[in-house]
Amino acid sequence: MRELAVKDMGDTFAVALLIINQNTAARSTSEEESFMPKITFSGAAAEVARRDPVMAKLMKRTGSFRLPRPTGDRFTALAESILYQQLAGAAAAAIHRRFVALFDGDLSPEAVLALPPRKLRAAGLSGSKAASIRDLAAKVADGTVPLDRIGRLPDEEIVTRLSVVRGIGRWTAEMFLIFQLRRLDVWPVGDYGVRKGYSLAYGLRDFLTPKQLEAEGERFRPYRTVAAWYCWRAVHEQRKTRQKSRPRPAR
Repeated sequence: MRELAVKDMGDTFAVALLIINQNTAARSTSEEESFMPKITFSGAAAEVARRDPVMAKLMKRTGSFRLPRPTGDRFTALAESILYQQLAGAAAAAIHRRFVALFDGDLSPEAVLALPPRKLRAAGLSGSKAASIRDLAAKVADGTVPLDRIGRLPDEEIVTRLSVVRGIGRWTAEMFLIFQLRRLDVWPVGDYGVRKGYSLAYGLRDFLTPKQLEAEGERFRPYRTVAAWYCWRAVHEQRKTRQKSRPRPAR
């Protein structure tokens, strides 16, 4: 789904969609499901559609709700999300490849802490990004961020735990909840794509403020992730429509 990233939406949406595809931890489902409603994705989407006719129409146009199962480790996922912040996709990908190559297949908190910071800088990381990656590694290693059992924690506690890391704010934590832990009741009101998509779906001239959008999301509990996902789909739908309407260059 990387092709869904929309450049004019800013980096945050691109990173969110990147996280869908990256290699992140395949854990036993028991801990991940402890805070998830006992319902299938299709059942959650059906309930959102039942409550809201606008969402129902958007679902019919854009397809089924899906969150692919993660397939790598959580530390790598968070490190990658930090590296991609505020960078164009191609530049971020190049830096990420050089970063991963430093560890010869053994990217772990301990390996990051053992590596001299100058080598991170030589791979293309800014001083700030290098400091953030090292802070993440240190806090995972000392248990401040308990990635090995984080799936057992409620959503807001996960946001709190992750937000103590330099370079990780609420948005990154919410994307982790959605795309790594596959939590179904996350409503990232600060995300540009969700705000834009909501305005497109409901025919609003202006974006709602995060506070206004928070209130609008209440009707989707406990399946707000589904509504957020379809807001992203609304943006993608607009992009496709614009591409089709562009005149083709004369030959």
